[in-house]
Amino acid sequence: MLEKILPSSIRKYLLMSKRQRMHEIRLTIWYMPFLYICLSILLVVITLYLDLQLEISQYLSDFLSMDASVTRILVSTLIGGVLTLSAFTLNSLLVVLTTFSGQFSPRMLLNFISDKQTQHALGIFNGSFVYVLLLFLFIGSSKKEMFVAAPMITIGLAFLSAITFIFFINHVSTWMQVHNITYNMKQVSEGMIHQTLKKDLEAHRTTETGDIMEEEKKNIVHVKAKSSGYIQLVDFQGMIQLAQREDLVLQLHYKVGDYVLAGNKLLSIWGPETANISIDSYLHFIEMGHKETEIQDLQMGIHKLAEVAIKSLGNDDPKTASNTIDQMADLMLTVEDQLSFTPYLIDQHDRIRVILQSEPFNYYLYRGFGYIRHYAKDNHLIITEIVRALALLAESTQPSKHHDLWEFACNTIDHIEREVIYELDKTFLLQEVHKLARLTGNLKEYKKIESKFYPNANENT
Repeated sequence: MLEKILPSSIRKYLLMSKRQRMHEIRLTIWYMPFLYICLSILLVVITLYLDLQLEISQYLSDFLSMDASVTRILVSTLIGGVLTLSAFTLNSLLVVLTTFSGQFSPRMLLNFISDKQTQHALGIFNGSFVYVLLLFLFIGSSKKEMFVAAPMITIGLAFLSAITFIFFINHVSTWMQVHNITYNMKQVSEGMIHQTLKKDLEAHRTTETGDIMEEEKKNIVHVKAKSSGYIQLVDFQGMIQLAQREDLVLQLHYKVGDYVLAGNKLLSIWGPETANISIDSYLHFIEMGHKETEIQDLQMGIHKLAEVAIKSLGNDDPKTASNTIDQMADLMLTVEDQLSFTPYLIDQHDRIRVILQSEPFNYYLYRGFGYIRHYAKDNHLIITEIVRALALLAESTQPSKHHDLWEFACNTIDHIEREVIYELDKTFLLQEVHKLARLTGNLKEYKKIESKFYPNANENT
């Protein structure tokens, strides 16, 4: 009943799981200011209690006291001052958001809004304004002649607001620097890997195929999606526990972040007994919505980095693209180091209960560097940067990933028009290819690539 009364902007939070609700609330711009406003109301109560009830002015020096008329003038003046700072801060925020939308990627707005420093700054301005406004309301009609707590705390908040304003301007100018933008985006993705994916998936993953009840597939049940939307969150642990109790195996046909239409086959279930299973209980573990979220979706973080590089290429900013490629390589290293690429999830008795869509290492390579190389086209400098990043990865990753790195580099180089490439571009590109070939053990293959760029070299020798 309550859900029908509340507006849709609030009702949507009640329909989310607790985990997603906390994630979405922290991404909103009103969450932190609301906490500061509540704190300011409490501070008003404490101030009035000290001045009106305890009358601390009679216990302190006259130097700290201020008469009622001066206190009212002080508080009323600061109402306009704090409001001006808040308005100027909001205007700066809108300029930053508009700039980011056009120059880089609209997805970056979420990063700026959800930044803790941004939210704390807005919270301090709003909390200070509410404090002086409520305080003026109560002391305006008070007959008390001397105040101590009200002017002292008001002056303190005025200083805090002024310092916060300077801090916020510095924060905006620092945050807008491209190297900080890409680094922060990479940090968000790495935090998601460490805090979410390792907890949700890596604890249950196994490299052994094991028993997946192939003979029981005659009892398979296909579960279709009831509504269209993005797969935002999957409770893998709850799904494994329920499948263990009912002795079933589940196979998901889509990944977190994929868009699914109503009626699409979402998952398949099979086991010794599937006649009495509750399909809704398994659908309950899969949360869907109208937008992508970054709670479990590593692809979204990779796409945001790729979009920055693509936008920078369109804006003739190769340095930004190069910096983004470096951060992408670092993120790929974290993916290779922290995640295993097996689709099998086991229960506490080491039996396979959930089979995921396979996401090998080259899948993440394509999602990251593949989009960049597509839009780079004939930009040989960016292609060279991509090969350089792959060589750095090859030096730090396990030998089992070297084949993927080499194949990706070869596929990238194959589409270069060798007739129009400058000589120095060709030289530097082949230097990076040679380094990658040496690290991955493909020096023989490198000779073939070199001969394509210099077809007359062997004839002359």
